[in-house]
Amino acid sequence: MTDATQDAPGALTERRGNVLIITINRPEARNAVNAAVSTAVGNGLELAQSDPEIRAVVITGSGDKSFCAGADLKAISRGENLFHPEHPEWGFAGFVSHFIDKPVIAAVNGTALGGGSELALASDLVVAEERAKFGLPEVKRGLMAAAGGVFRIVDQLPRKVGLELIFTGEPLSSQDALRWGLINEVVPDGTVLEAALALAERITVNAPLAVQASKRVAYGAEDGAVAADRDDWKRTSREMGALLRTEDAMEGPMAFAQKRAPVWKAK
Repeated sequence: MTDATQDAPGALTERRGNVLIITINRPEARNAVNAAVSTAVGNGLELAQSDPEIRAVVITGSGDKSFCAGADLKAISRGENLFHPEHPEWGFAGFVSHFIDKPVIAAVNGTALGGGSELALASDLVVAEERAKFGLPEVKRGLMAAAGGVFRIVDQLPRKVGLELIFTGEPLSSQDALRWGLINEVVPDGTVLEAALALAERITVNAPLAVQASKRVAYGAEDGAVAADRDDWKRTSREMGALLRTEDAMEGPMAFAQKRAPVWKAK
């Protein structure tokens, strides 16, 4: 089955037993996130939450080059909305602030930079291929990792390791991500979906209501939201709002679209 709001759905959904696979469906754009992706992924998560037969979710990318290249900077430079048109509160990709109590596993099948890493950070568990890379390069484009990346990465990594990634914008290999506990498993290239499904099966053999209650308590979730994240989201929104009004924030995506080095003015 597919969740589609237009002829080319931003993500495809498929059931495998009690698992819902959500596949970002923009291989020609390295699975960069636009409104179509946010709509389809967000709808897929909502389907998983509402269907008692779905007990775990796997999110992955189409093709063999990129799990998700982050936000579609060309769409940003055109002033397009990247969020779900009816549920902007679900955040980037309809995912990063869209809490569901079913376990979500990211099957990272290539590079996961910027928003791609933020999808992994927002997932409960992560399985990655050897070729996968993680990183928050937003500072290289005059932006910040505003989809939860800045506060989640220093929570999920030792603080100085996380800050180095934030400040430099440089990537982390899958092996280093495993060493620091950012991800759960590294598998050979081309096998990540099967590995993620195997992990999902280890979850779905357990009592589903017990798993879901455990996830809610582990995250401190109430009424479909993680209470501890609320202030972090407010700070992120405030800082990103101010940043987007700067000349540097306009220069970064423009330089990317024009395939040239940015010229920073610190204003």
